[in-house]
Amino acid sequence: MSSEAVDGPTNEALYWELAGEIRALQGAVEAVDAAAAARLGVNQTDLRCLDVLLQRESATPGELGTALGLTTGSVTAMLDRLDKLGYLTREPHPDDRRRSVVRPSERTRRAAEEIYRPLAEEAVEGLRRYSETELRLLLDFVRGSREVQEKHVARIRG
Repeated sequence: MSSEAVDGPTNEALYWELAGEIRALQGAVEAVDAAAAARLGVNQTDLRCLDVLLQRESATPGELGTALGLTTGSVTAMLDRLDKLGYLTREPHPDDRRRSVVRPSERTRRAAEEIYRPLAEEAVEGLRRYSETELRLLLDFVRGSREVQEKHVARIRG
């Protein structure tokens, strides 16, 4: 933490301005995801499932349920929808034949590349204006913000 980090009238205004920009960013991210879901013909929970699969490469239905906060029945219905659309594959778990492993399909990989790669490239280009020290500060801020959000999801769900 910087020794310059002190509360004062100027910082207080900046805190609220930053909070407003974060809310606006969340709205913009949600709008991109809504557009992506519509383009793929899925709902936003299904899109989030595909994102989890792309990040992890594979997951069991139980792991997906935990990651998405869904019941077993909801996960089964979601996986059936996504399988029917060709967005995932299911295969028996290598250690327990009663369980399955879910993976994103090549169709999902291509769609994610087409939809999100231009956005990621532009975002990376925007980050090039920052020094390594500033990038580490941004990373620390974003990581800390995510952790606060995750903590409050648990609190809100009670």
